[in-house]
Amino acid sequence: MPSAGKRRRREGRRGGAEPDATIVDEGQVKRAVAAAAIGNTVEWFDFGVYSYIAVVISQVFFPAANPTAQLLSTFATFAVAFLVRPLGGFFFGPLGDRIGRRTVLATTMVTMALGTLSIGLIPSYATIGIWAPVLLLVARLVQGFSTGGEYGGAATFVSEYAPDRRRGFMASWLEFGTLTGYSLGAGLVTLLTVAMSPQDLLTWGWRIPFLLAGPLGIIGLYLRFRLEESPAYRASSGAQQPSATWRGLRTIFGEHWRPMLKCIGLVLVFNVTNYMLTAYMPTYLTAVLGFQHTSALSLVLATMVLVMGLIVVLGRFSDRIGRLPIAGLGSAALVVLSFPAFLLIGVGSTAAVVGGLLVIGLTLICFSSTMPSTLPALFPTEVRYGAVSVGFNISVALFGGTTPLIAEALVAATGMRPVPAFLLVVAGVVGLVAVWATREPAGRALPGSKPTATDREEARERVEEERESE
Repeated sequence: MPSAGKRRRREGRRGGAEPDATIVDEGQVKRAVAAAAIGNTVEWFDFGVYSYIAVVISQVFFPAANPTAQLLSTFATFAVAFLVRPLGGFFFGPLGDRIGRRTVLATTMVTMALGTLSIGLIPSYATIGIWAPVLLLVARLVQGFSTGGEYGGAATFVSEYAPDRRRGFMASWLEFGTLTGYSLGAGLVTLLTVAMSPQDLLTWGWRIPFLLAGPLGIIGLYLRFRLEESPAYRASSGAQQPSATWRGLRTIFGEHWRPMLKCIGLVLVFNVTNYMLTAYMPTYLTAVLGFQHTSALSLVLATMVLVMGLIVVLGRFSDRIGRLPIAGLGSAALVVLSFPAFLLIGVGSTAAVVGGLLVIGLTLICFSSTMPSTLPALFPTEVRYGAVSVGFNISVALFGGTTPLIAEALVAATGMRPVPAFLLVVAGVVGLVAVWATREPAGRALPGSKPTATDREEARERVEEERESE
């Protein structure tokens, strides 16, 4: 007599049994991706604006006694928002596991947009004195707190909607949204810098990009409220969710500390690279290498535009060969190529600078194409939102958001132009260790979830694949 497993597989091939899998609508998956990506776009629109206009912000909100102190104060304010992100992750993450992904993501969308909008309304230091940097700090804390629940929720939401065989491609659109937002913000600042006189930009022009966050937030809110909860969360029905935030955190750190360490390591290499390129390089080119502000902005923006289209290409490729080979290649590239990249940038010619920036940019997309689908696969459904949010934001707060501040301080302390590359090398080593310790998630069902597909035939194939891998 054939075994029960063989009978089930035979019935599946004949079409006589309903596959034990989740079947998702293709259109709904695309809407989920768009709704999740808009949050990343809004978040990084702000970061692009803040990074590119940092020199102007330092003059608006801080006293003019020392230009270096102004710039360090601006980056410190940038970093402080990241230090509060874990609090947002601790609050919004477990809440998303308890009351649902969609509701929490709508809340973070509104709060994030309001924080960015408020920066554009704060009077200058010359007008209200010390209250100007205080209010800027408050706005950045609001941004950081809300952002703490954004990325983990968006990655979780898309990963739980996406079919197993295309999760890498679908989730990579989150990071495409990230660079789109960054490029839009940076491009707008560059346009304003070229079109306006320095005095007009300093007086009122810098406010324009921040004020645009309001309309972007409304669009994001509309898209998110059009969606249903993710299939994995609906299947769990919230029945397994801890009843209080502190219990959720206790479960995350008590029962899932090993994947949490992997998550922190993977996020570290991803975000140190990310913020080195997107947040620090415009200032590095201007303050360290002596480029004109507009030229520095244009070179970094051009680099981002050149590499951003490859994110979804690598995301699709990761569905075929796996996430870890791509992330491992990026980590190894950081170890080997970071100092050569900075030495190339230090040559100072436009071609050399673009070449060095492209090395860092191509390394970055090895992570941005794979991390949105890799991190949620580390944790089961009942703690996924909370665990990804907490792990992601702890790592970003300690290592990502502080990258511009540490890099600037290293250059100031040593006088060595290539010294920021040391941060990238260390991040690459950590990334290699994290990749080595992680199980390949490509093509597998998420932990605690059924196989996910877009039609019954694919669902049957996925169920059989999962059984054979047991």
